[in-house]
Amino acid sequence: MIKRLFKFGGASVKDAEGVRNVLHVLQHQGAQDVCMVVSAMGKTTNAMEEVVSSYYKAKKSNSEELIPIVNESLSPVKFYHEQIIDDLFGSSAEEVKASVAVLFEEMFGFLAWNKSLNHSFIYDQIVGYGELLSTTIVSAYLSHQGIANRFIDIRQYIKTDSSYRDASVQWEETNERLKTLSSSKELLVTQGFLGSDSNNFTTTLGREGSDYTAAILAYGFDAESVSIWKDVPGVLNADPRAFKNAIQLHQISYTEAIELAFYGASVIHPKTLQPLQRKGIPLYVRSFLDLENQGTCVTAGSPLVPEVPCYIVKKNQVLLELATQDFSFMAEHHLSSVFELISKYRLKVDLIQNSAISFRVCLDNRFDQFDALTQELEDQYAMKFQKGVSLYTIRHFDEKAYEALPKESKIVLEQRTGETLQIVAGE
Repeated sequence: MIKRLFKFGGASVKDAEGVRNVLHVLQHQGAQDVCMVVSAMGKTTNAMEEVVSSYYKAKKSNSEELIPIVNESLSPVKFYHEQIIDDLFGSSAEEVKASVAVLFEEMFGFLAWNKSLNHSFIYDQIVGYGELLSTTIVSAYLSHQGIANRFIDIRQYIKTDSSYRDASVQWEETNERLKTLSSSKELLVTQGFLGSDSNNFTTTLGREGSDYTAAILAYGFDAESVSIWKDVPGVLNADPRAFKNAIQLHQISYTEAIELAFYGASVIHPKTLQPLQRKGIPLYVRSFLDLENQGTCVTAGSPLVPEVPCYIVKKNQVLLELATQDFSFMAEHHLSSVFELISKYRLKVDLIQNSAISFRVCLDNRFDQFDALTQELEDQYAMKFQKGVSLYTIRHFDEKAYEALPKESKIVLEQRTGETLQIVAGE
């Protein structure tokens, strides 16, 4: 019976030593009643995105060098994984290499014969192989070390719509399929980030979606807990790369964690908390480097323990300002049409501020569609925009918290709502 979900991110399996440490975590925590969700190794997702980018440019220009370009872009990815296999398996590496070679043949075959120019579709068919590669290697290594386990292709169980790169889960069908796995008595090893649509094409759940995968499985299995294993001690009140003196949070309520994730906190994927909250399944964020540290627990109860301000920064945002060309009010029908276009081009709204004659919105240009958006808006509105701005959010702010923001940035927009302060800063 599956009772616990363990999720290991790319940093935890970035090399052979990391994979060995996954084994150590399982030996320390116990491997029975566990389903493991594993991300792509290290920076593999970035590398696979480069493969897609190179291929797409060549495909769109009808380059005769398509096959050499595919070979060249996939070669370092294959070499990276084969190095890890050699380090883990030594003289027993050939069988695992053969399994990995099949996956590369599948990738190459798709890229050689694909007729589609839908970038998001191509992205999902290729980038998801990072997770298939990592789980193939991790599952084989655990077996090699005497940990019985069952490799699961998660695409057969998590069913989604066809919104490539940001698919929505078809919950009823997914839960029916997961029932066939819930009574498993052996360790399950599967992929994060992936699903499949009604045509069995691979879909992805959004960048960093492996946490969400763990939550989907926990919901379907009625699991007792989810543990996300990371290279940090738990959830911190700030990104230590951007703010000094970050503090570990020992407990966060579901509601507060959802708020932090919505505003861009990177430790927990925004969609992860909702299925867990519905069934009261606690989420633990723990360090794979310090197994005695209990990390951070996300559950019902106090919003924050300890109660301190929380800082979030999202960089490379776009601040867009619109006004009607005749300087009339920005009425409801204007806002409706603007949001319809924002949805059409799949930009994420992170902040809104409007007055009688203007409308400002801070956008996450996650699929590089902002320029297409502006082309539709420029004929209807007077428009200004600033790219490369940073959005700072402080939850539970006070004046002292305000002082922690970087001093070198120019504040171009500020908004306070209840206990939340948001600032857009540019050069």
